[in-house]
Amino acid sequence: MMYLEALATAVPPHAFSQPDCLAALRITPSYAVLHPRSKALLSKVLGNGVAGIEKRHFCLEEIAPVVSLSAQELNETFEREAPVLAARAVSAALKKAGVQAADLDALFLCTCTGYLCPGLTSHVAEALGMNAAAYLQDLAGLGCGAAIPLLRSAQGFLATHPGAKVATVAVEVCSAAFFADNDPGVLISLCLFGDGAAAAIWSGEAAPGKWQAGHFTTVHRPEQREKIRFVNRGGKLCNQLDKTVPGLAAEAVAELYARRSADPDRVLAHSGGRDVIDALEEKLPYPLDDTRAVLRDYGNMSSPSVLFALDRALQDDRGEKRWWLTAFGAGFAAHACELWRD
Repeated sequence: MMYLEALATAVPPHAFSQPDCLAALRITPSYAVLHPRSKALLSKVLGNGVAGIEKRHFCLEEIAPVVSLSAQELNETFEREAPVLAARAVSAALKKAGVQAADLDALFLCTCTGYLCPGLTSHVAEALGMNAAAYLQDLAGLGCGAAIPLLRSAQGFLATHPGAKVATVAVEVCSAAFFADNDPGVLISLCLFGDGAAAAIWSGEAAPGKWQAGHFTTVHRPEQREKIRFVNRGGKLCNQLDKTVPGLAAEAVAELYARRSADPDRVLAHSGGRDVIDALEEKLPYPLDDTRAVLRDYGNMSSPSVLFALDRALQDDRGEKRWWLTAFGAGFAAHACELWRD
């Protein structure tokens, strides 16, 4: 059994509107060498509000330099900022739950926008003052859909340690993986992604009104792997994004929804982008209002996004009894789980 004790989110303090981002990019050498069609695409997506995004948060105080940083500088940004952002989210969740970091038995973390060895859990556990005997596990390479497999890993730990208290955190510094060239998919990624983290505290302790998580499902389509994945270009992470992704996501999510254990009161999805949300709503008999709101206020933060939608739902408590969560991305893979309460 896996019960939610608290959930919290964190974003960097530097927020930029889409027109702010466009103005910043226009003064960079990287923008100057783009083809006219590429510049028109950036103007359309960033300048006209067609992406459904009003603002995004970044770990950097200025946007312009990010597209000119070296691979080394980008990775140093991730190494510096990701542990801080993750620790902020976990600290806020611990405070909500009334739990001390030293009392945590395990920390599970997912990310795909940078690499550290030892992983981010080592840095976050140190910053929080966790017990040296706590179990630490990093999940890497699962892309935007990683938050739900992360919860599934935590559920496995709680199944064998039913008296434990566990923290999960999804953290992405997407700005450390920004890239600019004439590939339309690369440019769309530059227009969509933001930085953020979402953390939750879980236990095996049942109580009236607590949300329980379970009924995890997943689907992998490796034959579609090249449609959405990170590739390495000159030592930098570059998001490879095909125009067919919204349809792929909708088909995979529909397959998972057909495997649900019961009809939910609300569906919460990863905010992959406006076209992705539109495609999902064509397949699911629910409006994705929480998901759209996350996209509007934060952009696509990759793995934390679905947990931001969950946080909105928790704050907008309508007395519902069952929610269905789904996230998807690199692989191509999609995942789902259910939350319910008495």
